[in-house]
Amino acid sequence: MKHPELNVSAARSTPLLRAAAGASGLLLRQCFDADTGTYTYLLADPASGEGVLIDPVFSQHGRDLALIRELGIALVATLDTHVHADHVSGAWLLQRATGCAIGLAERAGAENVSLPLVEGDRVRFGGRQLAVLATPGHTDGCLTFVLDDQSAAFTGDALLIRGCGRCDFQQGDARTLYRSITSRIFPLPEACLLYPGHDYSGRTVSSVAEEKAFNARLGGSANERDFVGYLENMKLPHPGRIAEALPANLRCGRPLLESDPAADSWAPVQRSYAGLPELEPAWVAVHRHALTLVDVRGAEEFDGPDGHLAGSLLIPLPELQERLAEIPLERPVVLLCHSGCRSALATQLLLKAGRDKVANLRGGLRAWEVEGLALEGADRGAG
Repeated sequence: MKHPELNVSAARSTPLLRAAAGASGLLLRQCFDADTGTYTYLLADPASGEGVLIDPVFSQHGRDLALIRELGIALVATLDTHVHADHVSGAWLLQRATGCAIGLAERAGAENVSLPLVEGDRVRFGGRQLAVLATPGHTDGCLTFVLDDQSAAFTGDALLIRGCGRCDFQQGDARTLYRSITSRIFPLPEACLLYPGHDYSGRTVSSVAEEKAFNARLGGSANERDFVGYLENMKLPHPGRIAEALPANLRCGRPLLESDPAADSWAPVQRSYAGLPELEPAWVAVHRHALTLVDVRGAEEFDGPDGHLAGSLLIPLPELQERLAEIPLERPVVLLCHSGCRSALATQLLLKAGRDKVANLRGGLRAWEVEGLALEGADRGAG
């Protein structure tokens, strides 16, 4: 069954995104989950601001969402290369947060898929697109996503760097995988960069030319008989997370309970790409009566022309470690300074001290002032 191309109109390109992409017509970020050795790829068209996320990980939802928000990307879709057995997908969480589509092979038969994909489909994001190749063998629903100019391909577990996915469970078949790689991936231009779904040795990218020459399982002069003989004698242990991951991924990562374990219940906390919990000034302004606001600037700044938040507790950053006992335990804490820089360090300090309901004021008092919120003692005419 052939599906129409996905083309979501939500363009909002920003100078920051265009600068982050450099001279390239594509922003590409490779993120890593050390616990499972999984790579997640963020691709965006800097001209339109639209992007896609390949193989998101449930536990890294906050990281991925922070990067998308910081760069101002309109997420068109998440794309899973297959139904994973080693980690739970973050697709459902990202759809809930952004409204993006969830793309997965139609053959997988998973729930919550809004973009069932088959061979020949195109996933558009702005002026760029990914071609969908069916590359079964590791599982029968494996897909490879090829960039429009064939400069890059995202191979999931079908083809790894100097290796390939195992074929001893989940509809795996070594002969099918050999034919997928040799007839679908290897015919791509030799300069095409290959980005795998995993690597456990710190390798990040390869190329068609390299894998055709040096892949230990099917490179060089190896034939199908060599490949099948290699895989059938690997004797690998059963995947440790398969009992959890497979059922969850057949729901696209949707939890059985509708709560998000990554979310902070006390406030709409957002994690920066650096992993820091942050709150927007407007929310803090409305809820400040229920918070302890800790200003970590010096006394001369606190009483100076920049002003301060009424009711905030002044504890300069150099004194914070010794004065932690002065911060009440019964209420959440928001740290603040001029720009959010010093208070970011203070937030980390409180988290390390075991305080869990803690966040940094995003953008600091500068952002507070830009939003027109009141500052006590501020001299609005001061330079």
